[in-house]
Amino acid sequence: MDQSSENLRRKRTTGQEEGDDDGVGGRRETSGLESCLDQLMDSSRVYEVVKYTSSSLPAEHYDADTTEPVTCGLQTLQELLSWQKSRANPFNVAAVKLAARQPPLTDCPRRTLVSHDMMGGYLDDRFLQGTESEAPYAFYHWQYIDIFNYFAHKLVTIPPAVWTNAAHRHGVVVLGTFITEWTEGAKVCEAFLKDEESYRTVADKLVQISHHYGFDGWLVNIENTLSGEAVRNVPLFLRYLTDQTHERLPGGQVLWYDSVLEDGQLKWQNELNKDNRVFFDACDGFFTNYNWTEEGLEAMKTSGAVQGRQADIYVGVDVFARGEVVGGMFDTNKALELIRKHDFSAAIFAPGWVYESIDDKAEFRQNQDKFWALLADFLYIHRPTALLPFTSSFCQGFGKALYWRGEKEKKSWFNLSAQELQPLYFKKELESQGWLRSRGCSEEAWNGGSSLLLEGILPASHSKVCARIFSLHVPLASETLVALVYKPSAGIKVSLELETTDASQCTDKASSLSPLDLDDSHQMVRKLTQICGQWNPNGWLLRCTQLALRGCALREVCVSLQREGEPRDTPFSCRVGEIMVLDTSGLRVPAETICDLCVYDVVWLRVSSHLHLNATLRWRYSARPTRHFRVYWRRLRGPDPGTLELVGRAYSTLFRVTELEVPEPPGLLELVVEPVLSEGYLVPDGQWGRSSLSYTEEQTAT
Repeated sequence: MDQSSENLRRKRTTGQEEGDDDGVGGRRETSGLESCLDQLMDSSRVYEVVKYTSSSLPAEHYDADTTEPVTCGLQTLQELLSWQKSRANPFNVAAVKLAARQPPLTDCPRRTLVSHDMMGGYLDDRFLQGTESEAPYAFYHWQYIDIFNYFAHKLVTIPPAVWTNAAHRHGVVVLGTFITEWTEGAKVCEAFLKDEESYRTVADKLVQISHHYGFDGWLVNIENTLSGEAVRNVPLFLRYLTDQTHERLPGGQVLWYDSVLEDGQLKWQNELNKDNRVFFDACDGFFTNYNWTEEGLEAMKTSGAVQGRQADIYVGVDVFARGEVVGGMFDTNKALELIRKHDFSAAIFAPGWVYESIDDKAEFRQNQDKFWALLADFLYIHRPTALLPFTSSFCQGFGKALYWRGEKEKKSWFNLSAQELQPLYFKKELESQGWLRSRGCSEEAWNGGSSLLLEGILPASHSKVCARIFSLHVPLASETLVALVYKPSAGIKVSLELETTDASQCTDKASSLSPLDLDDSHQMVRKLTQICGQWNPNGWLLRCTQLALRGCALREVCVSLQREGEPRDTPFSCRVGEIMVLDTSGLRVPAETICDLCVYDVVWLRVSSHLHLNATLRWRYSARPTRHFRVYWRRLRGPDPGTLELVGRAYSTLFRVTELEVPEPPGLLELVVEPVLSEGYLVPDGQWGRSSLSYTEEQTAT
């Protein structure tokens, strides 16, 4: 790109002048939220003079060419010590809080941690609003794991918010990584472990970072030798970091990696023992190195170092099978079998091997489903706890196209913030050569990038099969409506089978229900159609059932697939697009309106003689949970207003418009934000957010 003619510029719209002094770095720092929402001017109208000078947006938070929001870690101790909330990346703040699960982490006797280490990290996932990617990597077997660790070889690895959002939606704890390595790492350790003030300062910064960005704690990995003074301070650092994490972050965790010994040697033990126990005693858990043996596990189990905390010992498994390890790759199940045999938790390192190991990245789903199916016997299904409304379109956060209500909106895309609550993926054999499989499929979807495809062969000996798609804990209303959007193959009848339990606790005692379908003329179906619009484009069907239960919680959701016609071996498929569980008393569009929509951090860009607008939008919306927001624009200047054109989707109340080609100045355009509710109710456009932007060319002196 020719920077002489296509420069970037940020221009404030708040009236604040550059260079205001607050005693820190010579200028006053205000967050985008403060500078935007506290402005005195009318936020519904913004005035701009188009200029082409270099952008002053922080290079570490924005792509230099497009101003797209991106994220990265911190490389140096100085970067960590100088970190401030006012200078943090607003787009990397997680929008989803940690959901509850049954059972909670503290009650899990054998947990599963996934450490995501892929090609240095910060790949497609560094684009915080998503990116166009034909074959990205994504993880979606969340029901099997308890903790997700984003790992990279930076001093401070901050998880991209897209991962935190996806994990939290499923009740999975997210950890960043604090790592020091080799000669340079030793220098860092000697600097911050020299005294109490220094290690407390580092711990405080780590807690501030995790609290601000919304993730849940840290994996601490010291892979260098330590002096006697430094190693004596490590347990004190860990204890202080752990205590502060627990105080600031409900459900927070701090784990220690098996590397350094109590005397400061760098010597991996592949177990917890008397030489590294001091670090385990100071934090929440211990992640062992990978070269263990079954004899070592057996000895560790009876060791006094364990102290009854077996669940807090995460035995490491390198999926790449590097070194003298048990299992790995598609034999990882052999390692899991031994770990569970001796009642330990497991830490699965680099399961992205399923993606990295194949040439055709677009086919990684098959590898991933095979890998986790092999482990399934040694894992535990956790039930996410959700409140009504409960909805899922089974979107995995990527796809060949992005769909909305059965219609394509754009081509290949990737954004894990869009990932919705995931179903159970499985394949099971039936008698007489029959089989049933559930898998994500991006060939067609109702909402997002994928649907749930149920397929198989129904043998002549079976009149129907039942596919369990969710195991969860959702307290129900006294009157509940369950809606299913689906598309079956010919000759197959689809219905729902549900299990409920006592809402006050998640018990093994459950009741089965096969609720009757409601006719299209039923009052509730007509009301749902009225506030959601039509449901049957391109052959999609809507099936509704009504439950009248008190004090119950939904525990299992199964889709029943029944043959119509004579008994015979019947190939079948059913694409499930969405499921919704709704409180019938809440079947109405909320009256709240998007308010305080403001535009700031405007950057103008010339590309091939075309004018491009780049700007940040922020707004407030206090209504019920949203699935996402749809951002539009249209021109207002001219004989007729332009039609609304979709810019993109926002998964929080913050969105960066990038590379939007607009008419030449003088110009007047409108930016519009539509809330999309979880239930799919159509919000009247009078409740959308709107802001107009007027712009003129800079006048040059003659």
